[in-house]
Parts: sequence; C-alpha cells; structure tokens
Amino acid sequence: MLQKKKRLVIPIMTHPGIELGGGTVLKAVTDGQAHADAIIALNKRFPADAVTAIMDLTVEAEAFGAEIRFSEDEIPNVIGRLVEDRESVEALEVPSLDKGRVREYLKANRIVASAIKDKKVFGGCIGPFSLAGRLYDMSELMMAMYIEPETVTLLLDKCAAFITSYLLAMKETGINGVILAEPAAGLVSDDDCYQYSSVYVRKIVQAVQDDSFSIVLHNCGNTGHCTGAMLRSGASALHFGNRADMVEALNTCPPDMPVLGNIDPSGVMRQGTPEKVYSAVSELLDKTREFDNFILSTGCDVPPRTPFVNIQAFYQALKDYNEKD
Repeated sequence: MLQKKKRLVIPIMTHPGIELGGGTVLKAVTDGQAHADAIIALNKRFPADAVTAIMDLTVEAEAFGAEIRFSEDEIPNVIGRLVEDRESVEALEVPSLDKGRVREYLKANRIVASAIKDKKVFGGCIGPFSLAGRLYDMSELMMAMYIEPETVTLLLDKCAAFITSYLLAMKETGINGVILAEPAAGLVSDDDCYQYSSVYVRKIVQAVQDDSFSIVLHNCGNTGHCTGAMLRSGASALHFGNRADMVEALNTCPPDMPVLGNIDPSGVMRQGTPEKVYSAVSELLDKTREFDNFILSTGCDVPPRTPFVNIQAFYQALKDYNEKD
C-alpha cells in the first residue's frame, strides 16, 4: 500500500453482488454458496483491492440463542433480549461453531478464498461489546456498566471467547483477515471504549492476528472521541464510519497503519445521485491526499438496493483521481 502510487480501494460491499445474481438477502445470509457467489460476482463487476463478506451482525448473537428476524431483502435483526441479569449471564454457554448460521458463513469464506487468489479476502464478525449489547440490550448494557460492571465483564469474557474461536475457524478457511465491527463502542467515552471493548478486542487480536491474518477494527459510531481506544486494541488496521473526520483520524493514527473510510453508505451511496457520489469521493480523496496510509472505503456495509450507477460513480471518481496523479 505504502509503495503504490495509486490510491487503493476496499469498500465494505456485498449486497450489490446479491442483486447481480438475482438473489435475495435472505438467501445470501442463510446459504454460504449464495453468499460466496455474491462476493465473486461483485468482484468481477467492480474489482476492488480486496473483497469483503457481508457485515451481518446477527450471526454471533444467533449462535448464542438470540431470536433473529429475517426478511427477503433486508439485513437480519436481533429481536428481544437473551440475558438480563447476573444469573442469566452466568448460565449463558459459549456456543460451539455448529450453532445457527456460523457454518454457512465459514463455508462462504472458504469458497471465496479458493476462488479469489489475486487479492486479500476479509470475512466479517461482530466485536465483543457490540455482541454483548445485542444479547443484553444496548441501553440496559450501558446502564449495567455502572450498576453491575462485574456482570458486563463476565458477558464480555464469554463474547470474546466465542469470537476468538470463530475467527480461528475463519483463519482455517484460507481468508486473510476479518473486519471486526464494534459500532456500539462508539456510543461510550474513550475510557469506556477501552475498558469494555478494546481490552477484549486486544485479547482476540493476540490469539488470532499474525503475519497471515489481519484484524481490521471497524467502529462507525466513533466521531473521533474514541480513536485512542481503537488504537490500543492492537488491530493492524482501523476502519472509520462516515461520522468521523478522516483527516483528524489519519492525523491521530500512525503513518504506517492502514486507515480506511468513510463514504456514507446510506446517505450518499444508496440515496444520493451519481453526481453526489462522485463529488463526495473526489472531495475525500483530495482531503486525504497527503496520507499514504489512507485506503478509500465506505463508512459501513453498502445497503441493499444501492443503485449501480452510484457504485460506478464511486469507482469512476477514484479512477479519475489516480489517473490525474
């Protein structure tokens, strides 16, 4: 990355690949082959410098036993609350990798790793604090951090244990890393982000990350207030959402650390016009021109039904920028 003169691009984008094949979100999030087919199809149509899996933040919660609501063309959602007090957290078992849809996601990673050999392949996984929030209820978890922190840390220990086993299994599929999504960690202060997220992410990093497998820590809830905590996680790269100031983030991060972001996936990519997309990408590239460690990306997963003309505009702006330079 640092040696190449052109600006690299790694958007978090899979859903348009589902639509390229005429499939549905429901099929892709429940069938590993359909998921892999979407990634491969999108890579052929819009080749990036690395490919990413769907950012589905319900897979891990479902493995623990949470109820999930599915629909044909929308991202799945967690329903209700699985644990609510110390007793229920103590009784909660760390699930095996045979639970829920975990095996289908591992299957998708394995197929893509075998099919795409000329670039890096990144899986997707929720982070420990965000997973805890989905199991305990996010509002209740934030209250419990101050009322009964021991319950929260016990739950986080179990979440981190499962994520570690899941990522070790991902590593065995042949992929090159994972985008670890911790959006809920952006809801708290830098100190709390460190104590309740980065400490646990660091344990996962130490167990999983090496020269062949990288963890990219994503926090789209971060407005800049908890970048310090993200850096203390030990992740090899950081990914920022559209609420962050990318210049500020880049100034905070080490110059040799890959930093990715942060075109608005909903307001710009899905709801904007091609002209708006082109302008937003061009402006971001100009602002970050001096940072060799910046990689163009979207602020989060590009949602279903994003117009293909907008994706074309995204890549055209990058192409024009690279040719100009």
